[in-house]
Amino acid sequence: MNKKTRISNLFVFSLCLVSLFTFGQTTPTPKKNNSSAEDIYYTLADFGRVEKIDAHVHLRTDFDTVFIRQAARDKFRLLNVSVYTSPNLTPEAQENFSLKLIGEFPNIVTYGTTFSLEGFNNSNWESKTLDYLEKSIARGAIAVKVWKNIGMELKNERDELAMITDPAFDSILQLLVEKDITLLGHLGEPKNTWLPLEEMTVQGDRDYFRENPRYHMHQFPDLPSYEEQVAARDQLLANNPDLRFVGAHLGSLEYDVNELAKRLDSFPNMAVDMAERISHLQHQAVTNWEGVRDFIITYQDRLLYGTDLRAGASDIQAKGLTEPEEISEHAHQVWLRHWQFFTGDQEMQVPKVTGTFNGLKLPKTVVDKIYRTNAEKWYPGLRR
Repeated sequence: MNKKTRISNLFVFSLCLVSLFTFGQTTPTPKKNNSSAEDIYYTLADFGRVEKIDAHVHLRTDFDTVFIRQAARDKFRLLNVSVYTSPNLTPEAQENFSLKLIGEFPNIVTYGTTFSLEGFNNSNWESKTLDYLEKSIARGAIAVKVWKNIGMELKNERDELAMITDPAFDSILQLLVEKDITLLGHLGEPKNTWLPLEEMTVQGDRDYFRENPRYHMHQFPDLPSYEEQVAARDQLLANNPDLRFVGAHLGSLEYDVNELAKRLDSFPNMAVDMAERISHLQHQAVTNWEGVRDFIITYQDRLLYGTDLRAGASDIQAKGLTEPEEISEHAHQVWLRHWQFFTGDQEMQVPKVTGTFNGLKLPKTVVDKIYRTNAEKWYPGLRR
């Protein structure tokens, strides 16, 4: 047998061994992913079918039932938030109206209370306030709201602006911890407030501070700065780690998701609602879409949907809307546009933002948290 024949036989023998080894074996079939886009994402068509919560609205008059009726059509429940802005609109009046609404719309309306700052420097202010809050919680209030007048208007007995860290508030904060009640804090203002109107980044802020110049801090350089306002809120959280806190309006850190992320990392007892600040997320999405989407997914357990809807809102005033049908349709369009932003991936333009941006196309699991389960977690009284 010559050399060529031996090599040929060896090759044939090798092929036979390979055939014997692989006989009866098949190449594994890749597992099919049975999840479709319908399983992972919502669409615009789902808007009217999914249960949702708007965790920050202000309903104060019988006229405001237009929002409630539209909420029922759009599958929303509402957290009606009392706020102490002046002696003309008392916490008691707001609470009584909320209780009236709950009687008429028990499956839609829940409420958060507040407390008066009248007589703040009187010796009996603290005891009166604690007594009122205990009664309010017993009547069904699931949250207590503090507003920006703490830090911007309220003066202590030394005629200095009183921040939320003032010792006068300590017993109130302790009561909330003991009663397992959430503090909803609108402390500070958007960073835009310290800019001229023409330099503000979103139209909603330009409209609001044009109508409310006393809160346009650019005109009051002697008052505490933006940084001082935010630092006081941060100190509140550091001092009270057992206090469950929701920062209204993206915690007054609306201008930069990275800055907000730092606070959420530092304070596990803090969540934020998006009321009247979704336009700031959209503004950032014009140039940093991926950053905004990544932020929401990363902090999906700490973000609550809210709008700040109310009959006297700046955008309603700017449009000159007065008829119930007009205001009802306005609420529907606001809710629908936000849903499109969070669930869709289409290019969008909205009234308050300059430029275009794409929807965030968030998974259903994230959308459900933002629109319902986070509100039920951070406001336990919302759970059914």
